Amino acid sequence: MAIIVNLDVMMARRKISAGDLATKIGITPANLSILKNQKAKAVRFSTLNDICEALQCQPGDILEYQPDEPAK
Repeated sequence: MAIIVNLDVMMARRKISAGDLATKIGITPANLSILKNQKAKAVRFSTLNDICEALQCQPGDILEYQPDEPAK
């Protein structure tokens, strides 16, 4: 997929655990793990807003676009 989630990088920079972040933003640790591990198909803007608020960052600090390599 072309969208890369760098949530683990921001969590490390802010020194916050997955459990603590999940509690702060009101989602289950399992759902946070799905997002962190590139398994999510979508993310709600409200969740993204809560993540950015908790980590004091911008959406672009968490989400990155990398074009897929063309098939050979």
